[in-house]
Amino acid sequence: MGYVDFKPGNMLYPLPVVMVSCGSDEITPNIITIAWAGTVCSNPPMVSISITKARFSHDIIRNTGEYVINLVTEDLIKACDYCGVKSGRDVDKFKEMNLTAAPSKEVKAPQIKESPVSIECKVKEIKELGSHDMFIAEVVNVRVDDRYMDERKVFNLNDTGLVTYSHGGYFALGRKVGTFGFSVNKNNKKIVKKTNKKSSSRE
Repeated sequence: MGYVDFKPGNMLYPLPVVMVSCGSDEITPNIITIAWAGTVCSNPPMVSISITKARFSHDIIRNTGEYVINLVTEDLIKACDYCGVKSGRDVDKFKEMNLTAAPSKEVKAPQIKESPVSIECKVKEIKELGSHDMFIAEVVNVRVDDRYMDERKVFNLNDTGLVTYSHGGYFALGRKVGTFGFSVNKNNKKIVKKTNKKSSSRE
């Protein structure tokens, strides 16, 4: 087996694909699709998104200091793609994709009602890195769709139909192949067998 060297570039895949909503009482709401989003810190809870200066949402988020990360499901994938190729300078993405701009609890930026998880964020730092600016923010509230809450009040995130982005394509999550810590669990073989059995029953 041989190898081929590429020039340095971003090949960290798969990535979460999210729709970031922004705006305020004075600014028309907009949505930008982003694959460059990630967790920064757990205490306090912090996340980041990276946006090029040319994007319409860049200045909105810079000026308001707020945004909402909305997770994307298979039902939202067409809207997700549309919001990534169309500009808010030209179209009302909420209107064109029949999405609902719902009020957030802690920020003025709206959230997307149709998303199962909306993460409200307040910008703490903007790092100018080159082609992209990174907006590092603190998570001030998380709203979830109660349809995915079970009788124990546990939120079943993986039942929402989340999608990922990898090298130009959108992908649904595949079968579960393990759980955190299973590699050192004495019963790890049982866990893997049980996990694969459950996954197969859903396919």
